[in-house]
Amino acid sequence: MSENTKNIVDIDENLRLLGTAHVSTTSVNLVKQQISEYEPDLIAVELCDSRLAALKKPEGIDNEQLLKIISDGKSAMIILQSALSLQQRKMGIDSGEKPGAELLAAINIAEEANIPFELIDRDVIITLRRAWHKMGLREKMRVLEALLIEDIDDEDFDLEELLEDSDLLSNMMEDVYKIAPNAGHVLIDERDAYLSAKIQQIRDKGKILVVVGAGHLSGIQEHLKKPTMESTSRLSELNEQPQKPRWPKFLMLAIPILLATAIGKSAYDGDLTTVWESISIWLVLNAVLTGLGVLLARGHPFSIIVGALASPITSLNPSLAAGWFAGYTQLKMAPPTGKDASDFLEFSSFFQMFFKNKVGRVIMVTSLGNLGSTAGTFLAAGLISTGLL
Repeated sequence: MSENTKNIVDIDENLRLLGTAHVSTTSVNLVKQQISEYEPDLIAVELCDSRLAALKKPEGIDNEQLLKIISDGKSAMIILQSALSLQQRKMGIDSGEKPGAELLAAINIAEEANIPFELIDRDVIITLRRAWHKMGLREKMRVLEALLIEDIDDEDFDLEELLEDSDLLSNMMEDVYKIAPNAGHVLIDERDAYLSAKIQQIRDKGKILVVVGAGHLSGIQEHLKKPTMESTSRLSELNEQPQKPRWPKFLMLAIPILLATAIGKSAYDGDLTTVWESISIWLVLNAVLTGLGVLLARGHPFSIIVGALASPITSLNPSLAAGWFAGYTQLKMAPPTGKDASDFLEFSSFFQMFFKNKVGRVIMVTSLGNLGSTAGTFLAAGLISTGLL
């Protein structure tokens, strides 16, 4: 058996857990050795379909995917996910391995040897959405500060220590419970329960080797002590995506209705000066703040113009967003190349990823354009309503 026996746990004669560090060459070798020695009938890996696809084809994001990100309003989620990936990659720079290399090695060996494999992790987007939903505003600010501001390049990472306590998401924020306890519950505790439940579902498939981040070992062991039905019954609950609150849409719909009603009354009363001032405030603030957001994202001049022109109109319709139009224009005016796509997740800093790379810039133009439009809407509504009152 391997020297890293503390990372190898035999639950019974047909179930072995192998804890790995996602940035360690040692872990890649350990996975290969354990598959050879243990000769499993099935290999279970801490991956979901989207993460496996990213590991197998790390070219980045193509233009069709970018259009979908823009239309689905997922640019903010991509920024968070990419920031998390950036921190993970930074820790892997000196180890000589890309994050997740040992997980991909397990899949590759399984395919070459015709050994069945199972992906047992929850979809990363669901995990991120649940974590974001659970966090309060202060927690979100702390997490973003930890991800985007703190410079971890100056820190020394002990790969053996990482091997003892590693997880694709949790080791990016070593103090996750301190800065964001609700996020920690989702990123770590919920996934321990999810991984355990998926393992319970496949216990009858012969001799199984489970490859997971070492940080999950203790949690999985505790959950495996519970009755199978109790564990697996939680899968549906843990896979639920948080419902978006309806009040923002109602508010964004109510604002133009109330303003239109008030302006209409002013027009009916013959107060055309107030009408003109109100319309001017709406047009100028929406256009200027949206254009400023796109400008800060270093968007193309046409993207700035399109976003600014669209904002006063899209702000009247909660199903539209000015950032979408700006992002689409950016994509057309400065289309990312294949190299941009492949480089997107290779840069060493957040600024380079989202302000210098064309893929990242499209995402930032969309996000900051939407942020500017929202700010313009609320500020204009406040100024107009004050004047009307």
